[in-house]
Amino acid sequence: MLQDRIRLSSLLDKVMSPAEAALLIKDGMTVGMSGFTRAGDAKAVPLALAERARTEPLGITLITGASLGSGIDSVLTEAHVLKRRLPFQSDSVLRAAINRGEVMFIDQHLSETVELLRSNQMGPVDVAVIEAAAITREGGIVPTTSVGNSATFAILAEKVIIEINLGQQIDFEGIHDIYIPTRRPFREPIPVVSPDSRIGLPFIPIDPAKIAAIVVTNQQDSSAATTPPDDETRAIAGHLIEFLGSEVRKGRLTERLSPLQAGIGSIANAVLHGLIESPFHDMTMYSEVLQDSTFDLFDSGKLAFASGSSITLSAACQARVFPEIGRYKNRLILRPQEISNHPEVIRRLGIIAINTALEFDIYGNVNSTHVGGTHMMNGIGGSGDFARNAYLGIFVTKSLAKGGTISRVVPMVPHVDHNEHDVDVVVTEVGLADLRGLAPRERARVIIDNCIHANFRDLAEDYYREALKHGGQTPHKLAEAFTWYTRLEETGSMLPK
Repeated sequence: MLQDRIRLSSLLDKVMSPAEAALLIKDGMTVGMSGFTRAGDAKAVPLALAERARTEPLGITLITGASLGSGIDSVLTEAHVLKRRLPFQSDSVLRAAINRGEVMFIDQHLSETVELLRSNQMGPVDVAVIEAAAITREGGIVPTTSVGNSATFAILAEKVIIEINLGQQIDFEGIHDIYIPTRRPFREPIPVVSPDSRIGLPFIPIDPAKIAAIVVTNQQDSSAATTPPDDETRAIAGHLIEFLGSEVRKGRLTERLSPLQAGIGSIANAVLHGLIESPFHDMTMYSEVLQDSTFDLFDSGKLAFASGSSITLSAACQARVFPEIGRYKNRLILRPQEISNHPEVIRRLGIIAINTALEFDIYGNVNSTHVGGTHMMNGIGGSGDFARNAYLGIFVTKSLAKGGTISRVVPMVPHVDHNEHDVDVVVTEVGLADLRGLAPRERARVIIDNCIHANFRDLAEDYYREALKHGGQTPHKLAEAFTWYTRLEETGSMLPK
């Protein structure tokens, strides 16, 4: 079986234990690890690294595609291995360390990380640790359930450690499309002209002499913690489907829509799931993460093709889909995230981008990352790559949080990830606000009327009325702009007592 997976026979001598492979990583190094939203991440070497850190000083800069699974970030944080982390994370232990200032976290648009590495603005990458389904006869790396930044890590790193995961289906081979853009300033156009465009190789091409260690594992990806659609997410989906239907009736879209993108998480997943019962058909996806809803749409006959950078599924969906991945193979592509998220391609294809907001304000500025304006949640991920360049930049969120004590629609967000220029549509379970072609005062009116929960609408009206007295293109009363947050800190609720 191992020779079926490691097809370049000279590499069989590189097989070693995770602890032996981890010795290649030294204190102070920059390490690039595979993994994108809990999919295709290295699973054994990081744990061996943490174990070693119990007996010797060992701190690294860790760069990934996005979040890791299997509690890897927690283990590395608790072992004090992580000194610097980028470009995205979703681990509660790491998050707490970031907010205490113990780990320096660099929050980046997911399309930009390898651009910075390639142009020597960051790095260099000393060691890459990449999960693979196989190594070709030429020494090429066949990824598993994600590509993320793995290709560029492997190409740029001085040494490469490969984790051959026997628990990942060999049928993943052939799904990947590895394309590395040419160097700036003479870069050629990226020739993706539709979601099903294949423009690269089915493996990561590297010099096999760089492969310094091979570790054999047998472990599934961590499953996504998705929740089934509830009344609120169904209402959000309903508003969005009605809006897209009106775009079809106005001749702006066809019933195939434009290629869809949806961010990670239960709300976006539930909204896409709602498309199963919609009148739309023969749809395509050009996204980062392919979630449960992607395969539910495939199985319903609504989805024709999906392109992404990772496949991140719930445990039940993993059990259903991965053993049968060959059945979906001719309708799937996994690409490097700099291609899945590339502004050139997103704008060319006319993507409908649906991402989740932590909150938004009455003018349409969106906060995706910081709780209370100061504490990092997960990171901006790819939402900025897509929102800025999409045909439609849509943000969804429930109108309330924490049992109704917090409004997700506020007078002014205390942290801005997506400013009003990049936000076309905002949706809560209350309703939808189409912000296209509206000035700030018009945006405020349509958001207050359509998106704020009734419990907070009068408060928002009062604030806006006072703000108008101060005038301006974007009226605010700065002395009161954040009183909802100060009241929350003092009383535990944004609502007045």
